[in-house]
Amino acid sequence: MTPTPPTTDALTVGRTVADALAGLPRVVDLLAARAEEHDRDATFPYQGVEAVHEAGLLTLTVAQRHGGPGGGLADTVAVLAGLGRGDASVAVLTACTLLRHAEQARTGGWPAAAYRRLLTESRRGPTLLNTLRAEPGGTGALPATVARRDGEQWLLTGRKTGCAGAEALAWMAVWARTDERVPRTGLFLLRGDGPGIEIDPVWDQLGLRASSGHDVVLTAAPCPAGQVLGLAAPGEVAPLEAAWHDLAFAAVQLGVARAAQDWLVRYLATQGAAARHRNALGELEAALIVAEELLAGLAGRIDRGCLTAASRAGAARLHVVRTATDAVQQAVSLTGTPGLSRRHPLERHLRDSLSGRGHFTAEDLTLDGLAQAALDRR
Repeated sequence: MTPTPPTTDALTVGRTVADALAGLPRVVDLLAARAEEHDRDATFPYQGVEAVHEAGLLTLTVAQRHGGPGGGLADTVAVLAGLGRGDASVAVLTACTLLRHAEQARTGGWPAAAYRRLLTESRRGPTLLNTLRAEPGGTGALPATVARRDGEQWLLTGRKTGCAGAEALAWMAVWARTDERVPRTGLFLLRGDGPGIEIDPVWDQLGLRASSGHDVVLTAAPCPAGQVLGLAAPGEVAPLEAAWHDLAFAAVQLGVARAAQDWLVRYLATQGAAARHRNALGELEAALIVAEELLAGLAGRIDRGCLTAASRAGAARLHVVRTATDAVQQAVSLTGTPGLSRRHPLERHLRDSLSGRGHFTAEDLTLDGLAQAALDRR
């Protein structure tokens, strides 16, 4: 597909990746200050999203040809790990938006007018995006959501679940199948406030409570025929898209683990760290360092065009997420009852780390794929 022509007037020209990263520590502190309130009440973190936007982090991956910083996967991983340290829910919302801009930077699939409008909105305020794939009961090769052709538009009907940011999305890229004799699948671009779209507020999860992952119900929701991405015979997600997704959300999990360690260190400092605590803290630190280096190194190789690195993203994600979850659980184990008290943030970090696994392919499927690859090599 022909890339979208440059629209350098749509964002603040001259803002670089370094400019955006410079404001990250301040944003992390702001998110951490409000995270407990939003988690307890399951309220949407509008102020946190606004802070991410004002720092230029929400448009980090907008291509330079569109007036954006042109941030790569390594930059994205660094930002999301930081945001995850402040508030995992805001980090998830940011990840969804960054991934869509990154996909546009790679493929140029959006219609020029629609993407120009998106960038103009992104200059004026926080503009959240998300790709809606998951459906009740899981998703197979063909989604249950159906797109029916009606003249110069498609009408979408179905239900999507776990849609992070549902109540505040500016655009939804909805994965659906056509009702043709031989179905095709693609992403249908819908305005979040468009007709035929209803938000069913069912999100009441153990963790990531502020991420607003409600269901989106589509009833003959219209989508112009020119706003469909990748309409083709059903196939697997492109390797680069899958790699970006896996490493981005793994970075959020690492941020949560670092937040848990931060609290553990403060707690042990007040209690007096015994030798067994110091050894355990050292083990935890070593594990997180290795996971961070793995994530950053693989992301950098993918940015440089290494296809082998992209093919290993699933395995890296598996290792990083396991390490991060184990680190949080170890922090809880070291602190005992205080660590599970709602008076402290550690129990929230534990819930967020457990709930974060919902953003990934099931472990058994990942392991089966790795096993098959090893058998194929032999």
